[in-house]
Amino acid sequence: MWHGGVVSMSRMSRSEIIDSPTGFVAEHIKTYVESNGTEGHIWRGVPTLLLTTLGRRSGVGRRTALIYGRDGDDYVIVASKGGSPTNPLWYENLVLAPEVTVQVGAEIFTCIASTYAEHGTAGEHRQKIWDSLVAIWPGFAEYQTKTDRRIPLVRLARKS
Repeated sequence: MWHGGVVSMSRMSRSEIIDSPTGFVAEHIKTYVESNGTEGHIWRGVPTLLLTTLGRRSGVGRRTALIYGRDGDDYVIVASKGGSPTNPLWYENLVLAPEVTVQVGAEIFTCIASTYAEHGTAGEHRQKIWDSLVAIWPGFAEYQTKTDRRIPLVRLARKS
């Protein structure tokens, strides 16, 4: 329960999670959860995960389904919002509370989220990761052309 302080994602019950209000995303999440990841993990031929962030105002878990790539052992997601001029709310949530819950297939685990750096050697690595994600979902490149903001890439590293 949210009392104005930090709530650990690992202490959140399933009843405190609100799924995306977007129709097709909510249906995808429902299928993913009800099948324990056997259906929904691969969506339109690409891998997806379920990300649960802590609502920055409500303190309630907010769950969405996202296409992912990999960077070594870490998962990588794209805060594209279809090329909108603003970041998705899930991204704003994890910036303030980077401990998140991730489901990949049947496995559910806690991660620490961080945004890839834009400059120098780290920026070069970010570009390689971006290219790998565009190879998975070419729409990401189109989304970038629709917005002036640099679409954030988020690393999800398992919490040790």
